[in-house]
Amino acid sequence: MIMTEVAVTLPDSPSPPSDSTATSTHSGDIEKNAVIKFDPAELELPEKLGRSSFSRWLHYIAFSYYRKTFTLIFVANLAAFIAFVVTQDGHPLAPNVGSAASVNLMVALLFRQENFVNLAYEIAVACPHSAPLWLRRRLAKVFHYGGAHSGAGVAAVVWYIMYTAETTRDYIADPNRWALANLATSYILVTMFIFILAAAHPVLRRRYHDYFEAVHRYSGWVALATFWMHSIFSANQYRVFESGPPSLGRYLISTPNFWTLCISTSCSILSWGRLRKHDVYPEVLSSHAIRLHFKYRDMPPFYGLKVSTKPVLEWHAFATIPDDDGSGPKGFSVVVSAAGDWTRECIANPPKKLWVRGYPMHGLLYTSKLFKKIVVVATGSGIGPCLSLFYADVTPRRIFWSTPNPLVTYGEEIVQAVKKADPEAWIWDTRTEGRPDMVAITYKLVLEAQAEAVFVISNPKLTRRVVYSMESRGIAAYGAIFDS
Repeated sequence: MIMTEVAVTLPDSPSPPSDSTATSTHSGDIEKNAVIKFDPAELELPEKLGRSSFSRWLHYIAFSYYRKTFTLIFVANLAAFIAFVVTQDGHPLAPNVGSAASVNLMVALLFRQENFVNLAYEIAVACPHSAPLWLRRRLAKVFHYGGAHSGAGVAAVVWYIMYTAETTRDYIADPNRWALANLATSYILVTMFIFILAAAHPVLRRRYHDYFEAVHRYSGWVALATFWMHSIFSANQYRVFESGPPSLGRYLISTPNFWTLCISTSCSILSWGRLRKHDVYPEVLSSHAIRLHFKYRDMPPFYGLKVSTKPVLEWHAFATIPDDDGSGPKGFSVVVSAAGDWTRECIANPPKKLWVRGYPMHGLLYTSKLFKKIVVVATGSGIGPCLSLFYADVTPRRIFWSTPNPLVTYGEEIVQAVKKADPEAWIWDTRTEGRPDMVAITYKLVLEAQAEAVFVISNPKLTRRVVYSMESRGIAAYGAIFDS
């Protein structure tokens, strides 16, 4: 058995919790900078926090930041609805309900607009290392912004169902032509919103992802166009309730609905207005992986991009890697591994051109800048997104990469990039060494490096397992949440 020497320097923040079997490796009784020997195969993990598995499930899974954000937005909307009902003063309730729906729709679209998401990331990572670790750990959860998108989206649908009920009642009370037009467009909008909401259900989204994309995109476009017509019909119906009824234009610009709709429309235009077709320079790494190089612009580290061969049907997001030939960045690349029909086709028939949409967007690994030292855990092609982090070289790191035949599958250049980022990196060949104990090895590296956080780039099942295993032992851990 190989015994490993580890220099342990206790951090300012509390060490990960330990039990009696692991005290010799990380307890507070150890002298600073003490050299400790232990066998990785015999390393015992400390007990998990919490009184029971149910309490841990509640804290680390059920009440994730994604769901907390979702719940916060929904509760805020419920409070707004109660306020609208209580303060109703003889005016129709529908315009206020409609404005609430459009505000939520705007929020949902903002949290899918690349520049706005980048701004949220920039604000979060601006926190200095001198700030308390508990604050930096929470700011790193900014990648759960999907909770704001889905929370506002669901709230918008609920508001709009309520709005449609109100317009139906108003039409029955006064069946004029504007009320009829308003009612008809309301039902079209509700139908589109329900299509979007149903297709976004996690089970349907995973099983029928291409259909999810199509429903989301086309229903969204129909809803946006209908919303503009609907706003005019609604304004004509309800402006008569104002004292000295204003003109249509004056009434429109005085409503929150008009301005939130302008912002929502701008979000879509900004993304699709950047649609371009660019040359691609493929580098086949193996029968399992390919590296696609783009030369039309340089790319800073920590960005991702959406590419497609059929821009109105499907899009695929990849983390970008700045290309460096020794004289500075010259374009960028993405690593694609066989994971589905599109990626397998891409490897079998390397593309010469690809569509690119939107502005490059920050992702999970950008939050690594919040920490003094991290552990990066990747499996298979998960090493691709990590290469951008390694290139940036702003956060000291330890690396554990588990994959079949790393040299054969991904090539010498990628393997050397990993070794350059961490000369002591664990590159585990599952073909010759079998499946590793990801949790135990990750914990070992945290002890070795006295790291403040763990970042996991892997498949959904393994990501959730490692993140939960670390967090339930008091170690900050982050991985893609797959349902944002």
